Amino acid sequence: MNEAASIQSPDALSRALENYDSVIAAQGVAKLAERDRWYHEELPRAIASRTPAHVTLEELVRATEWKMSRGEWRARNLVLLRGNEPEAVIATSADALASVPHPTKPISTLAKLRGVGPATASAVVAAAAPDLYPFFDELVAVQLPELGKVVWTLGYYSRYADALRARAAKLGSDWTPAKLERALWASSGGKAGASA
Repeated sequence: MNEAASIQSPDALSRALENYDSVIAAQGVAKLAERDRWYHEELPRAIASRTPAHVTLEELVRATEWKMSRGEWRARNLVLLRGNEPEAVIATSADALASVPHPTKPISTLAKLRGVGPATASAVVAAAAPDLYPFFDELVAVQLPELGKVVWTLGYYSRYADALRARAAKLGSDWTPAKLERALWASSGGKAGASA
């Protein structure tokens, strides 16, 4: 799909979002469809059901496995992540989610955990507050040429999230930054489409 059309056309974005599950299935990655369903349906409910809102170590690992299944698998990061103390994950994620709606503090707080960078942190925060935070995905970021070369930093994530927030607002009330991220990812064909 034409990148400019996917960013500009509400109809093209709506079609891409409708095709998201098909694009997930077309990736040919074992467990991706199951992980994606868990990430988009079960994880947000679990986070919302807790006071204070937080994730467990197991949920952080599962969100990271989802992220890696949809993108690039980084076994070393997963090993580092699993080395976090369960209590530290709960406390740190509770602190992070308590700082919503700050544009970057939830991301920087979660990134204090071992094996967690801006992309992994954004996966947790986007599951908790999709109306404010998109997941940080390279295939989406390259469709935002005004941001320049993709770098995995908090500053870049801040500009990326701001761009998606602004575009979602222009699209109307049915759109969130997280929905727009999924639509743009689907329009790229995912990693299978990007490598074709």
